[in-house]
Amino acid sequence: MGLVLRMFLKNNLKIKIGFSLNNISLVNLLSSLFLGILVALNPINGNYSLFFYFGFLGCFSTFSTFIYQLFVLFQSRKYGNLILHYLEVILLSILLFYVGYYFTQIVYK
Repeated sequence: MGLVLRMFLKNNLKIKIGFSLNNISLVNLLSSLFLGILVALNPINGNYSLFFYFGFLGCFSTFSTFIYQLFVLFQSRKYGNLILHYLEVILLSILLFYVGYYFTQIVYK
């Protein structure tokens, strides 16, 4: 299910938010947000955790594509873009994880 949703978003999502963010990066950011929400919900059943954390979100997020994008930027000697893309995805992913986590904590307290 995660792979199907990722491919759908990758191929069909057209959003302009004021700065350049490709669909693969957006998928990774959404995955971080969902992970923060799930961690905050703290499911009692460990099987659900495994299914959602590693199954659904593991297939939904695209770490290998992120690394490939960094490699392409490195090969084309676009070092500034490489650093910006790395920081964009890593920092925004951490931020969205915490947004999902803390928002869920506030809503479900």
